[in-house]
Amino acid sequence: MFTRRRMLTTALAATVALGALGTSPAILMAQDAEKTVKVGLIAPMSGPWARQGDLMLKGARLAIKDVNDAGGIKSLGGAKLELVEVDTGDTAEKAKNAAQRMVSQYPDLVAVTGAWLSSFTLSVSEVTERAELPMLTLSYSDQITSRGFKYIFQLPPTGVIQAQTAMPALMKVAETAGAKPMTTGIISDNTASSTSFAKPIREGALKELGIELKFDQTFTPPLADATALVQQARSHRPNFLIMLGTAVPDDKLLLEKVNEFNLGGGRMPIISSGAHMGAPELLKNVGAELLEGVMTVVGNWGAKGQEEIIQRFKEETGEPWMTQDSISAYGDIQLMAYALEQAKEADKRKVAEALRSVDLEGSDGPAAFYPGSGIKFDEAGHNTRANLIIVQWQAGEPVPIYPPESALAEPIWPSGG
Repeated sequence: MFTRRRMLTTALAATVALGALGTSPAILMAQDAEKTVKVGLIAPMSGPWARQGDLMLKGARLAIKDVNDAGGIKSLGGAKLELVEVDTGDTAEKAKNAAQRMVSQYPDLVAVTGAWLSSFTLSVSEVTERAELPMLTLSYSDQITSRGFKYIFQLPPTGVIQAQTAMPALMKVAETAGAKPMTTGIISDNTASSTSFAKPIREGALKELGIELKFDQTFTPPLADATALVQQARSHRPNFLIMLGTAVPDDKLLLEKVNEFNLGGGRMPIISSGAHMGAPELLKNVGAELLEGVMTVVGNWGAKGQEEIIQRFKEETGEPWMTQDSISAYGDIQLMAYALEQAKEADKRKVAEALRSVDLEGSDGPAAFYPGSGIKFDEAGHNTRANLIIVQWQAGEPVPIYPPESALAEPIWPSGG
């Protein structure tokens, strides 16, 4: 018979047993309430791309704070997110080694975002794929989602899609300003993202628009001297210049040489790709006058509808604006939290399943932090509802000018074009 005395005896025995293990029921309850779930950010935090990694880190940390302040992962009893921060270093090989250490040292990671440079993402994702660890990325290279991987999730449009979409949009910007560009030239580094963006331009996009390619120069970063590259622009004087770097130091050298050859300040419209061209230190190192009118095509940016998070980011970090690196990292952490809520389990495979099932339209949930019509991944892991943003330097600040639903300013075509 289960008497009251027997019930008390059983409860006492359980308490004694827990005491022998050094854990009281109250402590167990507290531990459950303090449960954390590890998510990762792997990005360059040293070397020439360290600034971009720093901006990603600031966005990710703010998202961690916001998720935890809002009660954590509710389907996991309010579990808090904990950010694991990993430096890729400055080469693809170092990035791969860092990823191997990450999955070895943190086997309980449920998802990771990174690795900024497409070359690094290609290396890192080989490791995360083998570990069955879902990886979200803002990198552009088409190769990222063309390898049959099941644990990679690419949020922005690929480089090819960006180039195919951006060139007609940029020509509309020019036409609105009364210009009709007929000639261009390309200066590009040979990294995966730049190559991916330039490929469709070289292979037919310009011809379809009736634009003649006057010269095509490629360099390997880091750049030591930009003279020979920009000399081509001075010699051929195209109506606009496509300038595709990936690092702020290279951008600085190129823009300074453009200015030295009396082509800057709007005399020759410059179109770039990537968030590095909108980095705050570029303004400090180059100056607002030389940057005026420069445009860059990005997969994300602090834009219309995100004013509240942009303001809080500026207050929390002291940064003057919210670049692609920060808003994407912020959105990726929010998307991980969303997937964890759906998975109801802190398990990387369950989180991957939840990500594959994401079907968000418009600005629902974490989709509010990405441009486009929502988030839905195809079998390759690419977001089929993604859109690009074109950002332009105006009065010392890079502001979104396209598409209209994201724009915070009217586009201009530099008068020299």
